[in-house]
Amino acid sequence: MEYGIILAVATMGGLGFIFAGALAVADKKLRVEENPLIAQVNEVLPGANCGGCGYAGCYDFAVNVVTGNAPVTGCPVGGSDTSIDVASLMGIDASNTVKMTPRILCCGGNEEAVKKMTTYYGPLSCSAMAQISGGDKLCLYGCLGGADCVTACPFDAMMMNEKGLPEVIEELCTGCGMCVKVCPRSIIEMHPIDRDVFVFCKNHDDPKTSKNVCTVSCMGCGICARKSDGGVVMDNYLAVIDYEKLDESKIPFDKCSTKVIRKTNFSEN
Repeated sequence: MEYGIILAVATMGGLGFIFAGALAVADKKLRVEENPLIAQVNEVLPGANCGGCGYAGCYDFAVNVVTGNAPVTGCPVGGSDTSIDVASLMGIDASNTVKMTPRILCCGGNEEAVKKMTTYYGPLSCSAMAQISGGDKLCLYGCLGGADCVTACPFDAMMMNEKGLPEVIEELCTGCGMCVKVCPRSIIEMHPIDRDVFVFCKNHDDPKTSKNVCTVSCMGCGICARKSDGGVVMDNYLAVIDYEKLDESKIPFDKCSTKVIRKTNFSEN
């Protein structure tokens, strides 16, 4: 009896020793050494893990930067300072990077957008309204007013203004782009912060329809396109800016009856 126990213990111990040795050999043979640059890049990132860069978090972004799959300027939260730090570690010049910021390309608020004859009853989130009935506005391209973008912003950098439209709080915005991702109408776009000319409308309806659904929509008249020497083109009744060809001096801002093409510092007063 005692001999059987001793044999069992010896057998188990021997097998444990063999397996431990095999694991040790496998560890040496199969080990993948991590590039120390990954930890260095991760160290200079803000650590927000917001996903604004398009990756799972700051560490995942650092891995992709080091492996060449992500640009050194890809962290919107850190801005130009972080881009320069990351670029320095990677041996790249990124001193001329420009911060990206969201622009709300719709002015169809509670007073400007024409409401439907029937009242909308249902979930008030933009994603739900987009799928169910399009909310209570006739425009099929404008802001739904459900504030999904405000809720999605991890930095409290957006608010709904008195017109029922989202508004960016510039001093708090990090440019993470989360608001862009949740907008079902794609009226929020990321642009360089120094870009100030936009078409504040996404409506592709014909001129008669667009006029009937919103008082500040693009009328599709094409005047801006004809006068801009290629800086503005028409895409299915909607004026679209080609920023590579844009010459602000050639944009007939005063000819736009609804003032839908204008600069960000435009004032109605």
